[in-house]
Amino acid sequence: MADLIQWPETAKVDRVIPKERLYAEASAGTALKQRFVGEVQRVRWAYKLGKESVRLAPGEAVTEIQVFVLDLKGSSLDNSVLAAIDKTIPSTIIFELHREDGLWAEQAMAAAYKRAGGKTKGTDYFRTGWISMDRPRLPLPVALDMDGLYDQLLGRLLPHPIRPVEELSDALDRMGRIRGLTREISALEKKLRTEPQLNRKFELRKQIKEHAEVLTELTDPAPTNKE
Repeated sequence: MADLIQWPETAKVDRVIPKERLYAEASAGTALKQRFVGEVQRVRWAYKLGKESVRLAPGEAVTEIQVFVLDLKGSSLDNSVLAAIDKTIPSTIIFELHREDGLWAEQAMAAAYKRAGGKTKGTDYFRTGWISMDRPRLPLPVALDMDGLYDQLLGRLLPHPIRPVEELSDALDRMGRIRGLTREISALEKKLRTEPQLNRKFELRKQIKEHAEVLTELTDPAPTNKE
């Protein structure tokens, strides 16, 4: 799902957070500071979803969800900036990224799987595609508690849909396997293009085919039970 969420007005905070504070608390090095300065115009703590604002009971792992809006200077943002912000904020965060050039304006949603106090890496992040600012937003998903709401919000960002009766943790494990297999196939294809020996080419093609078959199974949204 690419559509963004219409966050409830009852959860609105709309407070600007200085970039300097964020990268200082993240103990950022020179390269990361340069990304903050060069890629981010402004960081806003936009919404706080919790018991009072959305009337959902705290979950076992998630008590609040923060929504941070990052206005970008250019057209892209390195995930290391998101990881640095996640490092400084102990609760879970859903990011919205905004970019524009005067003629058009677009937005995207991004997040990494993070339990309270958890650490993330740049490779952990999932994003929607870029969406026009004019596109209508969807209502906040229905959930029983904050754990359920967080699972639904993050599940929307996955590149392949969560399967029926699949838990989010299992879906995330599957996404990790998909990423790994995709990298392996790419590496094998690169080797195949430069391999001079015919017998070795045959073996590489066999490995690529086997990996591709597994990848097809992993990306199937509703696999049949083969037992």
